[in-house]
Amino acid sequence: MGVFVFLSTRLLVIAVGKNVKNVNLNDQAQKLYTQTQTLKARRGTIYDADGNPIAEDTSTYSLYAVLDKSQRGLNDKPLYVVNKDKTARILAKYLPISEKKALKILSPKNKQPFQVEFGSAGTNISLITKKKIEAEHLPGIDFVQQQARLYPNGVFSSNLIGVATSQNNKKTGGTNLVGQMGIEKAFNKVLAGKNGYKDAQYDVYGYKLPGRKQKEKRVQNGDNIYTTIDSRIQTLLESEMNSVASQVHPAGMNAVLMDAKTGKIVAASQRPTFNASTLKGINKAWTNTLTADTYEPGSTMKVFTLSAAINSGHFNGNETYESGRYSIDGKIVPDWDPAGWGYITFNKGFALSSNVAMAHLEQQMGPKTWKKYIQRFGFLKSTNSGLPGELSGRIQFNYPIEQADTSFGQGIEVTTMQMMQALTAVSNNGTMVKPYFISKITNPSNGKTIKKYGKKVVGHPISAATAKKVRKHMQDVVYKSYGIGQDYKIKGYRIAAKTGTAQVSNGYGGYASGDDSYLYSVAGMVPANNPRYVMFITMKQPQLTGTKTATQLLAEIFKPVITRALQNSNTKQSAVKKTMPSVLYNTTVQAKRALNEKGFDVVTIGSGSTVTKQSPVAGEKINEQSRVFILTNGGWKMPRIIGWSKADVQKLCEMTGMKLQSTGTGYANSQSINFSQSINGKETLKVNFE
Repeated sequence: MGVFVFLSTRLLVIAVGKNVKNVNLNDQAQKLYTQTQTLKARRGTIYDADGNPIAEDTSTYSLYAVLDKSQRGLNDKPLYVVNKDKTARILAKYLPISEKKALKILSPKNKQPFQVEFGSAGTNISLITKKKIEAEHLPGIDFVQQQARLYPNGVFSSNLIGVATSQNNKKTGGTNLVGQMGIEKAFNKVLAGKNGYKDAQYDVYGYKLPGRKQKEKRVQNGDNIYTTIDSRIQTLLESEMNSVASQVHPAGMNAVLMDAKTGKIVAASQRPTFNASTLKGINKAWTNTLTADTYEPGSTMKVFTLSAAINSGHFNGNETYESGRYSIDGKIVPDWDPAGWGYITFNKGFALSSNVAMAHLEQQMGPKTWKKYIQRFGFLKSTNSGLPGELSGRIQFNYPIEQADTSFGQGIEVTTMQMMQALTAVSNNGTMVKPYFISKITNPSNGKTIKKYGKKVVGHPISAATAKKVRKHMQDVVYKSYGIGQDYKIKGYRIAAKTGTAQVSNGYGGYASGDDSYLYSVAGMVPANNPRYVMFITMKQPQLTGTKTATQLLAEIFKPVITRALQNSNTKQSAVKKTMPSVLYNTTVQAKRALNEKGFDVVTIGSGSTVTKQSPVAGEKINEQSRVFILTNGGWKMPRIIGWSKADVQKLCEMTGMKLQSTGTGYANSQSINFSQSINGKETLKVNFE
């Protein structure tokens, strides 16, 4: 009876006070049946200039295998791995894992765990692969969905665009995509958005309790970013970079194509780089060398020395000097050919890339004037591009010899972005504009523009008259008989260019030695009289084989990319269509002349004297500057198809009879039959497009 009274009293106290050992039972019950659902924000999409996605949210899956034999479903259906051999064999079919290794994971030696996972082979599985595995109906195999980032183009300005990877959120216990480099990192807050949440209360059976106020915070999806990158040009640039890198394996490369008037970056690539889709190569390519790497530019710096000398009234191009060697304060400035070319004019000295000529100009200007122009061109300070880790560069400028060295690009360190910005002063008639790679940021819900980017003037270091004179001297580099940039000639366009060769620092205050210890570069503006594009390329420490010079290798990137850009811009402006003439059974010489006069890009297959096939057929209307094919009656050789569209490669195979085996989409970046190799039409041509 006493026990009953005690229990009754105790229950009454709990019912009224709702408190046991200082624990509020009402609060506990509310927490027990209140569920908070996190509403994940969708990360903003990064687009190219035409609105095609470069980086976007997607779902990937992680796979696991349940081994606990107590796990059964309806009708006693096993929810664990029943046949380990069969399961291992099928998983090896769809995942990057061997059957032997999969079986080992499924057969742990120690106490059997509830479930096992498959390391990296079982993560980042696509929806397509997931469905294929599910179609095999393997008991005990299940998946966990994860937010992931999709980079459909693979190697595609990877260091500029960057990557976002899944990171644990300590506050929420969940995961979020976080930018690790490039635009993904620099604009992480803009892209990430803000997660929302929803609180609701449920009974013990999982039904929502009526009359309870639901707390909710709306999700804010990340904004979208539109870049200035032209995918067609970028894809071609990546292909040409791959081609040159595979030939001479440089320690590093950079290439940027920019609109000469606005500073808009059309394409940008570097080596080493990585595949943003698979992250292959990322361990060697964390640095965005556009802004976070400095180097001594060498002779491309002479563009700015010449600009400063002309603008400050210290240049007389017809004046002569003794080339070869020049003594300053007891120190020798040598030309790249120490024997020199005798007494030559300063005009000729620039075309020959004479260090001595530049040292004389620096001496005539004086260090104060020269330093002032270095700063006016934007060197020694950040361009404030917005990319993480941007460097400012540095200079050695204490002694007369150091001051002279900077006139030909030694003893001063710059970034590629600084060079691009400074070059606009020459290409844009004295007005220097800031390079930019984002055109706008938009709201994901209504598409409205939140922020717009465009041309931004950052200085006027030289006059328009000076800029035009400098471009004239840059043309001499390409077109004079003694100019050292003749490899950059492009049929139909006038080129202004300046090549460069610089010794590479050994990291100990001196310079590396040996044949492979140089940084080669080229700065080009096309068309020279009124530039539409500026291109700047560097190649650090290539392993030259003697078959091609560094200039020829850089030209293999410069010429096709510039040509494609000019053709595309012309097509957009005019979109002229012309009728394909009949050239069948004409002599090869006559056919090429007729097609060239129409403005077509003629691909001649064979060295025979007569045309036996043509594509497109006579009478078909096609765009001016389209690629057309003529097949001759003998001497067929494989053309270089890197950068060709899939349609053009298919035309080539149709005409010759070759079979095409292709992978990917986009533009060709490989060919199984080497350039200039003899063909008879019975071959199989394997090509990867990306």
